[in-house]
Amino acid sequence: MSEVPENANQGCPGVASEQSGKSEACAGCPNQQICAPGAMKQPDPDIAIIAERLANVKHKILVLSGKGGVGKSTVASQLAFALAANRNLQVGLMDVDICGPSVPRMMGLEGKTLRDTVLGWLPVYVQENLAVMSVGFLLGSEDDAVIWRAPKKNGIIKNFLKDVTWGELDYLIIDTPPGTSDEHLSVVQLLKETHP
Repeated sequence: MSEVPENANQGCPGVASEQSGKSEACAGCPNQQICAPGAMKQPDPDIAIIAERLANVKHKILVLSGKGGVGKSTVASQLAFALAANRNLQVGLMDVDICGPSVPRMMGLEGKTLRDTVLGWLPVYVQENLAVMSVGFLLGSEDDAVIWRAPKKNGIIKNFLKDVTWGELDYLIIDTPPGTSDEHLSVVQLLKETHP
């Protein structure tokens, strides 16, 4: 996660600076309250929830590339299918390509939606041992555009990790967007912080 919020004022000293929330550049910034000294240094209470949710996930695999159009989603989908061919394995596929969620189409799940329960979001199942989560399941139509700034993208990724009821998984495959963006940094940092 970046030290300077994307929507920060010009000249932002950064959230880790002693001047965060106090410098002239902070006047009128929408992040001024959360950047106040010490506010950003507090442990994220969601980390414990994410750690608990992912405690029963044995292996986490990120599929990523610095370039778009090279087949990341195809590799992630095919890897999920290949692993799930062994009916003794429980496999999850999480699509964090927020602006281009192609996994529902690749998995034959177009038009499917999530179910929200008291336990959290239930992923959509391709078969008994293969569960999928994607922002594509939250859209009204496959043609709907997702145009979000980094904080909102990071928030939905955190929700996917915190609120999805995966159950016990042998593998969680995470399909990422092109490049090396906030989405990559967020998911890696959250996974790192939840795995001692």
